[in-house]
Amino acid sequence: MQHYVRIVHLLSRLCGIVAVLLILLSILIVCQMIFVRAVLGQSAIWQTEFVTFALIAATFIGSPYVLLTRGHVNVDLIPLYASQRVRMILAFVASAGALLFCTVLFVQSLFWWHEAYHFGFVTSSMWRARLWIPYSALPVGVGILVLQYVADIWALATGRDLPFGLRPEDRP
Repeated sequence: MQHYVRIVHLLSRLCGIVAVLLILLSILIVCQMIFVRAVLGQSAIWQTEFVTFALIAATFIGSPYVLLTRGHVNVDLIPLYASQRVRMILAFVASAGALLFCTVLFVQSLFWWHEAYHFGFVTSSMWRARLWIPYSALPVGVGILVLQYVADIWALATGRDLPFGLRPEDRP
């Protein structure tokens, strides 16, 4: 299982790198779009759609990295005042609920992606981008997020990680 955790952590870090690259690419495309429209006086055909898809993909693909680094926003008022036993219970309930939600989202996103691929859906713009390409960010990102949740639950269950990152003596 330790090997699984190392692989999932590596995948989550790679997702973080891909998300950053997508954001940087979006910035460059926006700058190019401004140049094309303001300086050259031409219309932008594909740039707005590409940036929209890239930023949404960065959100989904970057989510496993956010979970890995605990970069998400959480309210730890109840765990902060609770005993270590209650913290463990809360951590398992929260992680199991999130895992269940992400698993359902992953399965449904596969159907959504497959439908776009199978029927050849494209955008309604002049660019006519094949939608299965940007739609793939959801099953990829959420699929790796599911793997990261499993790794986190295992680390919590085996004592390799603390619930909510709080030590037993962490109390106000």
